[in-house]
Amino acid sequence: MYNDEKQNHHRGREHLPAGDSASSPHEELMSDGTTTRADGRVDINLESRAVKRFSKLFPIPPQSPPRYSDIDHIYNDTQQAKPWSLPLNIVIQIVGSRGDVQPFIAFGNELQKFGHRVRLATHNVFGDFVRTSGLEFFPIGGDPSDLMAYMVKNPGLIPNISTIRRGDIQRKRSMISEMLTGCWNSCIEPDPFTKIPFVADAIVANPPSFAHIHCAQALGVPLHLMFTMPWSSTRAFPHPLANLHNAGTDVELANYLSYGIVEWMTWQGLGDIINKWRKSLGLEAVPQTEAPVLAEALKIPFTYCWSPALVPKPFDWPAHINVCGFFFRQNPPYTAHDALVTFLCQGPIPIYIGFGSIVIGDPAELTKILLEAVRTAGVRAIISRGWSKIGGPSNTNDVFYIDDCPHEWLFQKFAAVVHHGGAGTTACGLLNGLPTIVVPFFGDQPFWGHMVAAAGAGPKPIPFKQLNSQNLHDAISFCLNPKASAAAQGLAERIRTENGVSTAVDAFHRNLPGYQFYCDLIPDRPASWIYTKARARLKISKLAAAILVEHPKIERKHLKPLIKNPIFIENRRWDPVTAGTSSLMGTTVDMVTAAAGIFIDPVKAVKQASQSGDGVVSQAGVALAASAKNVGKVNGKFFKGTMLDLPFAVTEGLRAAPRLYGEDVKDHEPVTGWKSGARTAATSFAEGMIGGVSDILMQPYKGSKEGLLGFGKGLGKGSIGFATKTTSGLMGLVTYPGQGIYRSIYTATHSATQKRIVIALIEEGEYLERNWKTECIKDREVLDRFDVIRHQISKASSSSSLSERVG
Repeated sequence: MYNDEKQNHHRGREHLPAGDSASSPHEELMSDGTTTRADGRVDINLESRAVKRFSKLFPIPPQSPPRYSDIDHIYNDTQQAKPWSLPLNIVIQIVGSRGDVQPFIAFGNELQKFGHRVRLATHNVFGDFVRTSGLEFFPIGGDPSDLMAYMVKNPGLIPNISTIRRGDIQRKRSMISEMLTGCWNSCIEPDPFTKIPFVADAIVANPPSFAHIHCAQALGVPLHLMFTMPWSSTRAFPHPLANLHNAGTDVELANYLSYGIVEWMTWQGLGDIINKWRKSLGLEAVPQTEAPVLAEALKIPFTYCWSPALVPKPFDWPAHINVCGFFFRQNPPYTAHDALVTFLCQGPIPIYIGFGSIVIGDPAELTKILLEAVRTAGVRAIISRGWSKIGGPSNTNDVFYIDDCPHEWLFQKFAAVVHHGGAGTTACGLLNGLPTIVVPFFGDQPFWGHMVAAAGAGPKPIPFKQLNSQNLHDAISFCLNPKASAAAQGLAERIRTENGVSTAVDAFHRNLPGYQFYCDLIPDRPASWIYTKARARLKISKLAAAILVEHPKIERKHLKPLIKNPIFIENRRWDPVTAGTSSLMGTTVDMVTAAAGIFIDPVKAVKQASQSGDGVVSQAGVALAASAKNVGKVNGKFFKGTMLDLPFAVTEGLRAAPRLYGEDVKDHEPVTGWKSGARTAATSFAEGMIGGVSDILMQPYKGSKEGLLGFGKGLGKGSIGFATKTTSGLMGLVTYPGQGIYRSIYTATHSATQKRIVIALIEEGEYLERNWKTECIKDREVLDRFDVIRHQISKASSSSSLSERVG
């Protein structure tokens, strides 16, 4: 919808020169194709070699509108939609300001109406705000005021040089590390206030929390992302943090690519922190090529909480992505001070000016600009001091300063509003039909400024660094025009017909794998265990498991945590050459990192030993041990890279090669252990041999229908297909089992997190049993139901064995 106005002619995507694959694409992007501006936005030159190369790596679907699944038809037909009736433990992970947290309080309260236990995990300072709203609170750490100050200087988390020199980036990285750990703890730790055990059945998160996919993968539960800012690739408009250059006539393609490029750059600053934290959870590192498009590749359900009246859902977003409407909470009780009421009543309707939790470097200078614009525009104003404490020492006849005040009450009193463009503040202003001036600082704020302007409900946004008394005066004059007021009122009428929170809850329920949730013994409880003994395979809730173990009907060794929503992160390969090259590059980086540790880690070890008071001999021994450990790591990385990863990558590249000439390649079962590795090897061998022989015979025949040239093309395709498919099938007999064995060993040696999950499940089950067992008959019903099901399974097994013997 909006792009950089300075666009040059675009020549289209060209084939890359030979030899380009030798360099790292993210290094090229940082040095050739993109530039981080002083305001933190990213200039993307679509004619650069690096961006063209990235476009080859970034999968781009066809332009035709998607075929929506049946689930969309169910959603659109409310008579067919089934209401959700199973209460779950849901954790909502939010990173950001109060304006980011507030919409999810409304969402959490709506979830509670369905019997869910809802925990909101966010920064410590919002504890009282969350608890007084009736939700459980879990602190994840991080300082939102520090975060806001950083974001003002570095929108989009992409640091500029001055920030790096000041050391801000290291503090931000430490904060991210703290919040990642806090988010994981929010999934499995008891409530800090009540001490009631908690294990999440599902996760809701905004993307800047960063931990979401990884927590869901470790826990095996569904994830639903929600955000106020476009985060999914689309041709409709560019990434809000991107300025596109040289898009030419192919603006839609440029818009689409901007999402992957900005995500790729952001990953460069955080990827090492996230992968290090993943290792602490027993998860393997996310490949560099997969990280920027991980949510899209995994088809994580995504709900955008803005009004479709303002920004309709783009045509190229699939069924699991929804635009549901703004999230509005119930109006909180509020009694205004007499002085504020008097000011509102004593003259013409004022305008509102406030920048909420934005931390501004020079609040005195901003105050001067605001007061001059108000004076020259001839209006009265209420100015919110916000976190930066803007404003003068005292009120006047035309200006009144306020501190914290609910926007739901306040925004009913104005002629227009001036603010930073946060999604919640924008929504509240538009709901009340107020012409809006957006002065954006970072993140989604420029996006909302452009959307408001496109709707005619306000002028073009004024970036904070360009704000002065004259352009603010002009913007106020624009908003006081009847035309702007009519546009804002029109939006308000449409927004009032929506119920964003209710629609979002419906989308959340609709995307849950319902069949996986129900306990086979207590149907109104969610299953958390899988019970396997003999031929029995039952989904059992925490409560049912506690009852059965206590009596005892089962042993804990036959219980395993139920994976309700498995997540597999695979390194997708496109052809054998780039697959082998990228695998070798990854091995080289791992070896260099381990080699550096030979010299760095001993220094750290000696420092720690000296701080603990150990002797010289002990310190030398510690240093030697640390150095030897990294020597072992170098050897291990070399062996794994050359004997496992490289052959596996080439096998996958050969298998994927037919995609290069338009053939569909069916995905195989994820290799998660030695059993799946053996199965994949067998099926890939059979498919490779059959497919290869079929290609050499059928491709020339199909091509001959288009003449001699077509026959030649078919012969070429058949030859390539025969070579790649049979070779990948043969190699797969070794590489897939090898990968499977490695992953089985990895899982067995990184089981601490799974043990912690088991303990948390047991603790919650025992707590539920203590509070549920008010009548012995309830336990008896569970035990009887278990006996009946076990008898039925045993009877079925006996019948099956008899028929086999007779046969």
